[in-house]
Amino acid sequence: MMSLEGIRVLDLSRLAPGPFCTMILGDLGADITKIEGPPGGRLIQPWLTDTEETAPYSALDRNKKSLGLNLKQKEARDIFLQLAEKTDIVVEGFRPGVVKRLGVDYDTLKKINPRIIYCSITGYGQDGPYRDLPGHDINYISFGGALGMIGSQEGFPTIPSNFIGDYAAGGMNAAIGILAALVARDKTGKGQYVDIAMTDGVMTLMALDLADYYAYGKIPQRGKEVISGGVPYYNVYQTSDNKYLSIGCIEPWFYENLCRALDREDLIPYQEAEGDKKAEIFSTLKDIFRSKTRDEWVDLLSKHDVPISKVYNVDELASDPHLIERKMILELPHSSLGKIKQAGISVKLSDTPGQVRSFAPTRGQHTEEVLLDLGYDKSTIEQLGEKGAIITSHSGTAPTG
Repeated sequence: MMSLEGIRVLDLSRLAPGPFCTMILGDLGADITKIEGPPGGRLIQPWLTDTEETAPYSALDRNKKSLGLNLKQKEARDIFLQLAEKTDIVVEGFRPGVVKRLGVDYDTLKKINPRIIYCSITGYGQDGPYRDLPGHDINYISFGGALGMIGSQEGFPTIPSNFIGDYAAGGMNAAIGILAALVARDKTGKGQYVDIAMTDGVMTLMALDLADYYAYGKIPQRGKEVISGGVPYYNVYQTSDNKYLSIGCIEPWFYENLCRALDREDLIPYQEAEGDKKAEIFSTLKDIFRSKTRDEWVDLLSKHDVPISKVYNVDELASDPHLIERKMILELPHSSLGKIKQAGISVKLSDTPGQVRSFAPTRGQHTEEVLLDLGYDKSTIEQLGEKGAIITSHSGTAPTG
């Protein structure tokens, strides 16, 4: 048994936040059907699901079926509404107003299915003066206050890929909101609307900085705070092999362990030094860490109870023994491509663990299957395809063994 087994999801989303959200739900057992439109148009779709050879590598779309529907056509909308009658969750990531124009918005669906949970993921939410602005992760983390806090004191803010806005503030918050709505539905018998704004999520991630500001009037500054690179004992250092390591010795006892392991006990009294002394310690640690390789330092300092880590590149993750044992690198058997590696499932449940049950589908791979289940005959399906209301494909496969 899996935690969300029997929960049905229709996924209208395209770019990162929505697929990440439904990946989480799918990993935990939900039955995900992603609704994909015709190829081309203005949509930039960076995923790997356009060919049979690349689709299995797309972790974001694993555990999902693909139903190709052109929702601009009435016949396609009718199919979607039939599915929505027996669906638990709908996820969409369009700008406000788009799903209403398509006729697949929450107000429409709740009339035919009062138990439905409908989650919209947008940059700025369904109301407010910014609701209609276009944007991407870089914009949401800017308005949410995170980008201004990332980077060195001297330089520009550093763009941290899309981990913060799209994935954490968007997709992960959406999954949390949906799961909360499922619990509420068990109590009330009714579904509800879940409004997820990535900018809101970013601000929630800034809770500690906001608390300090409102309590003490202190405005945190990029690269100058304890946890943003402003101190020697919580920082990143380059090693002799031009790689990097990180140390996180906030607690005095960890800082003492570091100084003793480096044979620099004279630095112990100066953990919170400022001015010239802090600059001296920075310089000293930089010189020390440049004297050995990254792996040598990690092997040495980890034996002295020092919070230290290798700064990995992506290509190093798959060989780390801890990540392998934690099953954060999955090797999945594919019938024709051999072993396929993907990121693992981070939520570890003792009795109902998550599972990768199928590789990502190609566009429209399950269209015929879904329509046959709805009662359509093959002749009607063929006619819908000729009209362009549906998109079909017969490629794709699932993990074997």
